[in-house]
Amino acid sequence: MTAAILAAVGGYLAGSVPFGLLLSRAAGYGDIPTIGSGNIGATNVLRTGNKGLAALTLALDFVKGYAAAAIARHWGEPAALAAGLGAVAGHMFPLWLGFRGGKGVATAAGTIVVIAWPVALIASGLWLAVASVTRYASLAALIAAVAAAATAPFLTDAAAAGVVTVIALLVILRHQANIRRLIAGREHRISLRKG
Repeated sequence: MTAAILAAVGGYLAGSVPFGLLLSRAAGYGDIPTIGSGNIGATNVLRTGNKGLAALTLALDFVKGYAAAAIARHWGEPAALAAGLGAVAGHMFPLWLGFRGGKGVATAAGTIVVIAWPVALIASGLWLAVASVTRYASLAALIAAVAAAATAPFLTDAAAAGVVTVIALLVILRHQANIRRLIAGREHRISLRKG
């Protein structure tokens, strides 16, 4: 229990590092919360026009979840699950940004790769397919989240499936504004092409 609590705290602190904000500032784009949707994640960083910076943000946000769960796994599955969930929560609700963080998609993917890789494979494949066809990152994330929650009970143990479901629900909740824009036909599209 102690290991799981410490892992959750460590995961939260790791997850709350706002790479999108830090990289955007370093690149001279100012505060990313003042651009586009105001989100600190890779999709909003993409709106600066710097695709390399967005890709780096995506990679680092993924690593936050992956590293937290992978390192904590040395203390057992409960610690890995707690650390991964903590990392996602930290990204979404970082203490030093007034609990206003990102949507958690990349960090969730990194976590799920460690705790239930077959689920991550299915969800990531769906995300890529939907994003490529529709160019709606939010719709891709929502479909991937639903798929993760739906398939986890069949592809991993009960504890991991429970954590995957909680993560998926958090991702969906963080996309409420996107859902409203999708319904209204006002959601922003992304470009996945090079250049």
